[in-house]
Amino acid sequence: MTDAVLTSQRLMRDRLNAALKRGLVAALDVGSSKVACFIIKLDPSRISRNRQTGALGGYGAMRIIGAGVTRSRGVRQGEIVDMEEAERAIRTALEIAEKMAGERVDQVIGVISGARPESFPSSAEVDVLNGAVCEADVARVLGACAPQKTPPGREILHAMPVNFALDGASGLTDPRGMTGAALAADMHVVTVASAPLRNLAQCVKRCDLELAGVVAAPFVSGLATLVEDEQDLGGACVDLGGGSSSVSLFLRRQLIYTGAVRIGGDHVTLDIAQAFSMSAAAAERLKTLHGGVYPTKMDDREYVDAPQIGEDAGEERRRVPRSALIGVIRPRIEETLEGVRDQLEHAGFNYMPGRQIVLTGGSCQLPGMMEAAQRILGRRVRIGRPIRVAGLPQSAAGPAFAAAVGLSVYAVRQHDEVWDFDAISPDSPRGRFGQAMRWFRKNW
Repeated sequence: MTDAVLTSQRLMRDRLNAALKRGLVAALDVGSSKVACFIIKLDPSRISRNRQTGALGGYGAMRIIGAGVTRSRGVRQGEIVDMEEAERAIRTALEIAEKMAGERVDQVIGVISGARPESFPSSAEVDVLNGAVCEADVARVLGACAPQKTPPGREILHAMPVNFALDGASGLTDPRGMTGAALAADMHVVTVASAPLRNLAQCVKRCDLELAGVVAAPFVSGLATLVEDEQDLGGACVDLGGGSSSVSLFLRRQLIYTGAVRIGGDHVTLDIAQAFSMSAAAAERLKTLHGGVYPTKMDDREYVDAPQIGEDAGEERRRVPRSALIGVIRPRIEETLEGVRDQLEHAGFNYMPGRQIVLTGGSCQLPGMMEAAQRILGRRVRIGRPIRVAGLPQSAAGPAFAAAVGLSVYAVRQHDEVWDFDAISPDSPRGRFGQAMRWFRKNW
């Protein structure tokens, strides 16, 4: 891992920790169909570090005091394609949230839903220097796990330790303070395309905001919708978004796989618009009000309005049978779920103990989606709504807001990453100075 990546990630982590101590941070979800911004108020005294889980805990320490949602512009398949339009949408959502909260925010954590995420494991083993495992030993083994190079045009977004082993005893979540001779670690690394990530950072900067972190959408969607047992025993979160559909796998409460299928609800809307010569807005409305995956016996006799492009308001509107609409929707939904099935097979999901599948995202609410998922994925599934967070408006409590709510949860439950550790020996002068500076930043 390059020094530039470590420096950038540590800078964002410092900004987030500073925002948490001030008690105010914004969570921003820039998606293909909507831009959502939540302003989170925190009680720093109630946020405590839990070394057993490696995460910040205490949902009671946070409250959403402002929420802004607007139609997405300048974003396609989760990636910014028009900087000015995307900036305008972000500013609109931010202004709505700030007006509701009565507060102004400077730091924001963002979620990236496109950028073609790729996931792979890495492992390494080092000797314990002084008999008992210290933070320097953990830093050395994680540094050995972290890839030193990434393919051209890609960048490391997450590098999370998911398992430690001490003298062959595996399943440790935090080996610090334990006695042993050989320390091994398994790491989950997520890389994304560099250009979409930098475009998001540049767009946030143009909105006069400081970026305090970027998180993969599959990760935070899973945090928001999978219950603790599902995260512990093995569960998959399938986020059926507008521009793409993402997959995340959790085991022992750790993210172990991330993937995406570049098909989403917007493709279904486009299929309807093309099939019936409609505008995209009319096609989206038709899908939302009358769409489905499986036809019934009544659908041949039920007709719905399908106005053509250029049709005058005074003309008699064209009507089509609902079965014809479902006939357009079903192939694209099946293609999407088949792509999800391939992702799960590639990740080895069938060998996990729990194998629970949770569907979330706006597209999961299409009638018949659960039945289609059970048939194609071969397992029972459930619709996942995000966990209830204090202050969350009822209008933002549905599956479409799973990533935004999960990002808010992530703010108070950060998972350890390789850049949270300093590989310098704590006995060296630089190491002691670094420890003093970290203590100062955390406590003041």
